[in-house]
Amino acid sequence: MCSPGRKVGIMGGTFDPVHLGHLILAETALDAEGLDEVRFIPSGHSYFKDSRQDKVSSGEDRLAMTRLAVADNPAFTVSDIEIERSGNTYTFETLEALRMLEPDTEFYFIAGADSILAMRTWKDPARIFSACTVLAAVRETADSAALQEEIRALERDFDARIRLLPMKNIQISSTDIRESIRNGHSVKYQLPDAVIAYIEKRGLYRG
Repeated sequence: MCSPGRKVGIMGGTFDPVHLGHLILAETALDAEGLDEVRFIPSGHSYFKDSRQDKVSSGEDRLAMTRLAVADNPAFTVSDIEIERSGNTYTFETLEALRMLEPDTEFYFIAGADSILAMRTWKDPARIFSACTVLAAVRETADSAALQEEIRALERDFDARIRLLPMKNIQISSTDIRESIRNGHSVKYQLPDAVIAYIEKRGLYRG
């Protein structure tokens, strides 16, 4: 049972595969906000990914890779709450379920700037903002004018609580990693070694 006043960051995503950029973002949030924990939640069936040309890897594989990636950090945990849910998975449902299970915990949803700019199009954004504080990762080299304008609009329209999280510009993406593996190129130093070993063992992303 969680003690009162715990601060838990939520890292949601497909994690196909989870990479060092995800881990750096989580560690940055942990340090900047004094979080007690960052919880990685691999998505279940994400309707946003239905149009992706390459099929999303199984929940079992994505969950396993995420667990391997965070195994050496005691402040990082992994939840299968979305993997175990049938049908489409929505962020507001996950956050509300977590709040019911842990009513004394303060949740922080960690999101990139691109996600912030799109959040009003997500399912029931008002319920997302009601359930958590959002940490918006902003790359140091990015022009944040549009982001700042949208944050002000979200705060006005949804009473959102949004804090900026300055980030280094780390050019690692799951899409590029899948493409590199498909073409037989090295992805060392982009993924934890344990995740690379798992991908090789399972033959993932070979096409």
